Amino acid sequence: MRALVADDDQLGALILARALQGLGLDVAVAHDGDQAWKMLDQDSGFGMAILDWMMPGADGPELCRRIRQDERRTRMHVILLTARDGRADIVAGLDAGADDYLIKPFNPEELRARVQVGIRIVSLQDRLARQVDELQEALSKVKQLRGLLPICSYCKRIRSDENYWEQVDSFVAQHSDAQFSHGICPTCFDAVEAEFKR
Repeated sequence: MRALVADDDQLGALILARALQGLGLDVAVAHDGDQAWKMLDQDSGFGMAILDWMMPGADGPELCRRIRQDERRTRMHVILLTARDGRADIVAGLDAGADDYLIKPFNPEELRARVQVGIRIVSLQDRLARQVDELQEALSKVKQLRGLLPICSYCKRIRSDENYWEQVDSFVAQHSDAQFSHGICPTCFDAVEAEFKR
């Protein structure tokens, strides 16, 4: 997963980036809020962002708000990293759109645990999005059966997309998960019985 670190403290950003790389993340670093937003705007491949609260340009909460308003980034996991540890600050950060909150100086084990939670959440969201796409594709195939079907008024065969005429049960089985068992209705039974009695 790709992660963006945004922190105007260059040494702090380097330490954080190395820690994230040690967790297997591909890390990019920005040293102010405007640079961070530019990187996010130009590259939709980031799955996680760890943002300092106080930095030049857009601050961490402002970046959180921009990320949450951007349709391309709805699944991005955002962690605010700050020395501000008051309850009101934590609430303000989460209200701005952060998924998590980490106090500076960060504890490496706490960082690891919180990043792993973020990776798990993003992976689940990606898997869910893929399943939704698969369901929509399957639904679009089922909808083919709701369109206009050319049917022969004599033999009741259906003309397929390839311009072949085939039995109704064969056509429906190919375009859905329906399976058929064959029987005889009472009306047809009476007609067949009458034919045999002649």
